[in-house]
Amino acid sequence: MNITEVLAKEFELRASQVEQTINLIDEGNTIPFIARYRKEATGGLSDVILRNLDERLTYLRNLDERKDEVIRLIYEQGRLTEELEAQIREAEVLQRVEDLYKPFKKKKATRASKAKEKGLEPLAQIIAAQEIENGLPEEIATDFVSAEKGVDDTSDALQGACDIIAEMISDDPEITAAIREKTRETGVLNTEASDPEEKTVYEMYYDHSEGISRIPNHRVLAINRGEKENKLKVKVLTDSEMMEALIGDSVIKNEKSVFTPLLRATIADAYKRLMAPSAEREMRNMLTERAEAEAVKVFARNTEKLLMVPPVKGARIISIDPGYRTGCKVAVLNETGKLLAYTTVYPTEPKNDIKGTEAVLKKLADKFRINTIVIGNGTASRETEEVVADFIRKSGLDISYTIVNEAGASVYSASKLATEEYPDLDVTVRGAMSLGRRLQDPLAELVKIPIKSIGVGQYQHDINQGLLENALDNVVEDCVNRVGVELNTASPSLLAHVAGINMGIARNIVAYREENGVFKERKELKKVSKLGEKTFNQCAGFIRISDGTNPLDGTSVHPESYSVAEAMFSKLGIHASDLQHGGIPDIDDRIWAAYGEEEKPKQLKTRAKGLAALADLAKKEEKPVRNMKKAVAKMAEELEVGVPTLTDIIAEMKKPGRDPREDTPPVVFRNDVKSFEDLKIDMELEGTVRNVVDFGAFVDIGVKNDGLVHISEMSDKYIRHPMDVVSVGDTVKVRIIKIDYEKQKIGLTMKL
Repeated sequence: MNITEVLAKEFELRASQVEQTINLIDEGNTIPFIARYRKEATGGLSDVILRNLDERLTYLRNLDERKDEVIRLIYEQGRLTEELEAQIREAEVLQRVEDLYKPFKKKKATRASKAKEKGLEPLAQIIAAQEIENGLPEEIATDFVSAEKGVDDTSDALQGACDIIAEMISDDPEITAAIREKTRETGVLNTEASDPEEKTVYEMYYDHSEGISRIPNHRVLAINRGEKENKLKVKVLTDSEMMEALIGDSVIKNEKSVFTPLLRATIADAYKRLMAPSAEREMRNMLTERAEAEAVKVFARNTEKLLMVPPVKGARIISIDPGYRTGCKVAVLNETGKLLAYTTVYPTEPKNDIKGTEAVLKKLADKFRINTIVIGNGTASRETEEVVADFIRKSGLDISYTIVNEAGASVYSASKLATEEYPDLDVTVRGAMSLGRRLQDPLAELVKIPIKSIGVGQYQHDINQGLLENALDNVVEDCVNRVGVELNTASPSLLAHVAGINMGIARNIVAYREENGVFKERKELKKVSKLGEKTFNQCAGFIRISDGTNPLDGTSVHPESYSVAEAMFSKLGIHASDLQHGGIPDIDDRIWAAYGEEEKPKQLKTRAKGLAALADLAKKEEKPVRNMKKAVAKMAEELEVGVPTLTDIIAEMKKPGRDPREDTPPVVFRNDVKSFEDLKIDMELEGTVRNVVDFGAFVDIGVKNDGLVHISEMSDKYIRHPMDVVSVGDTVKVRIIKIDYEKQKIGLTMKL
């Protein structure tokens, strides 16, 4: 198998493009680095495509290794043929390789192996050949009766021979593949209650059947959980007669054979005893793997949206972690997240000290010039929110408040990391601080906790944890490197996600910073213990130094391209110091003045579709048109650099250190609160999407419990998945269509 050609075909890329990408991966380069700084080699492949290609590359290499191993094992048995080797080499999936290897795989003692030990394999071959059309099977089996070998009579002989044939049928790779496919197409997943009288959340599955090919992924995971908790019994149902007929088409070669009735009985036994249980296991595994893969994808996309929520600049915060008996923990933070004060208030039961709470809030707000209050969405959140909203109305202060998802805050506050960061603070104060910082910079704060604990997943604790953690690590890495990290303020947790840097090196960076003061330039990183040239090359472009000696250190321009940027500055009459004063917004005009050649509409008419509209416009206005791509290409040639790299440098010059999170929806603030009892059917509201799952989206509309917009209520048009319509953090308009006051559940629609 030529892996490069296979990948080029699957991803619709040039073979040279794939080959260069594979070389970069094999050299140990990280995906963020390749995506950002090796565009000439990859043809500008995104980090998403690069990760998919890397994953597929690993699979194909493992497949090739398994093929070699299987061929070796069969060869050592002296049973390898040229035809079999060719079939193994041509296999495109691991399952096919295992099917071909199955007949040669060493098994534990089986009915077939015991029959072979009794010398019944020749009889099995006679029966399987189906050449005898006269006489009785028992007559032919007489020669194989042997008390010495444990074959007492012809019935024993025939049964043993049929056991051998049954195993041959179940080991046949073509028959196995056909049964697997037919089970996938026609099989039904059936569930029933372990105890029909017990009330559980799985009642909808107490008597449920659904086609394997049609069952949604979220129902597969729900059924798996119900089975694991011993609330459900699950089995795969198939049409056995159809399956036996399918096998018979391959096995029965001569209907006139005296062994045909015996073979049909053997086929039924092979399917029921050997193939059906195996197919059921494969179907359950296939469904689970498919559902887990989708759940991981959903979690990853939700996580990305949450991590990329824009930071709230200039927020001076009172952060409240609500509670009942032990009170609400309060932390006061300045604009940079520094802890200014902390205390505890008791606005909720059993103390209900609302006046005392309002007095504390007023004092803190006045003293520290607070403009924002953050409230965690956990226990007692609803009651605390009412007190805060009432306080804001009474005080007349210019303060807004927002609800922050506190999932994982307790995990962080009690962690070793939090203890190392704030050894003198109580865990509850750490938790309140974390909530406030989640508003100020979600990415920097959320990387401190296990990402699967942030509450935007679906059955995340039920799925393959290795698969989930790998996917989430990739998402965090991509987000951190997309945004960039301020070297002189970043925590070890944030630095550890920068391309090429692990936690050990991240701690060394912070230790160096504490001992030697702030970094003045990127190349100073090379003085950090265990941070060598290769690591520097991977991480340097994603590290920012805003007030360093070299203005380029505050941009995403990689040090390897500084000479290009400086040469460009020289040719365009730009000073590097301009980058520290808002960038160079007129850089396109400068490039055009130096390298541009105006083109008339006629020249542009034959160019790509993207320029066609420009050409028409120019023709109407009778003005020449700028061809900036040509100008940039001309400059790139002169500077001896690739066009993609130069294009990125130019974009960075316009707005140095630009935060991509600026493009995402801002945080929604409130100054009032609604109670559950205020809600009415047909009420229209604005809310924030908190989580997206396979069957819909949960939306915060200002009451304690989020409302559910089912996928069927998202659009009048068919949508494949809720993520095609909404993402975590989106602000959406909804209408209430269902209210369950007893269960505190709200049904919403986006069909307004």
